[in-house]
Amino acid sequence: MTRGTRREPPGFSDFVAARGTSLVRTATLLTHDHAAAEDLVQTALAKAWPKWERTEQHEAYVRKIIVHEFARGWRRKWRGEIATEELPERAHADGSEAVAVREDILRALAMLPPKQRAVIVLRYFHDYTEADIASVLGISAGTVKSHASRGLAALRISSDISDHAGRQS
Repeated sequence: MTRGTRREPPGFSDFVAARGTSLVRTATLLTHDHAAAEDLVQTALAKAWPKWERTEQHEAYVRKIIVHEFARGWRRKWRGEIATEELPERAHADGSEAVAVREDILRALAMLPPKQRAVIVLRYFHDYTEADIASVLGISAGTVKSHASRGLAALRISSDISDHAGRQS
């Protein structure tokens, strides 16, 4: 082994193969951009690598890094939404309503402030408890509740989501 090179930690590649898609999905929900999400996951994995053998909860640790990196860089990197007067028409290869709903949920999530978005993603897409979210984000459980409440309220009034809710009644 040459100086400065490290061997891959045991189980790292298996973890990436098994959980990589899920990690990118989480990052995509946060960034609303697949390429940025892949970069975010790559950064998180690179940061997790040196501490891999000392960590027991690998997935929770990597998700925590993803959320922290997102929150740290959101002002400069991931504010990619540009407001327009009219939304472009959507083209769906399979024409399914599910694809349209998914896109609308992603668009509505992207409109939330980063901390609210992180709370909503961790709570409702990954079933984290309020205490777990507080620990990951370094905020109090009360702040988690506040972010969740405000985020859900914003999602409820989002025209992107309410259009679909009205059609299902």
